[in-house]
Amino acid sequence: MTSRSVKKKPATKKTAAKKKPAKKKRAATPESTAKTQLYANLVVQLLSLLKGEQDFIANAANFSALLFNSLPNVNWAGFYFLRGDELVLGPFQGNPACVRIPMGIGVCGVAAQQCETIIVPNVHEFPGHIACDVASNSEIVVPLFDGERLLGVLDLDSPAIGRFDDQDAEGLNELVTVFVAHEEGLGI
Repeated sequence: MTSRSVKKKPATKKTAAKKKPAKKKRAATPESTAKTQLYANLVVQLLSLLKGEQDFIANAANFSALLFNSLPNVNWAGFYFLRGDELVLGPFQGNPACVRIPMGIGVCGVAAQQCETIIVPNVHEFPGHIACDVASNSEIVVPLFDGERLLGVLDLDSPAIGRFDDQDAEGLNELVTVFVAHEEGLGI
């Protein structure tokens, strides 16, 4: 299997206070600096979109539209929310998608079951991949948590093989943290 699990749960208001030991930083490349700046800008834009809005579905819809229209080389961006023992399609941008995904099946189901971010450089090599859009070649899935409770996943697909990396995982986890922290304040 060519997927990588990034062992980090997005922080929420309840877990954000925990500090991790400092990591050694690598020298920044122009590409990594640009990607870091892109995600920093997306945090500002997401906060602006969330400000004053209390509807969870409206906020998830705007969040998926922001990602779809701002991140290069993405052909699907959206949410699946946990309902019972399966993930159910939420707001998204892109081609029509699978409506229900069992836990442990496909990239989304595995990420939800393992409660960790998963990067798949080539979805055609991922056992049990669910091909909702035949144009998709790589994928990243980030779980959403309310404290320790799994809410669902954020899923992004790309037509480019190897599109997503650890910087995307870090940036998307930060965005998910902002989104969930806002929604926690609304009592989801």
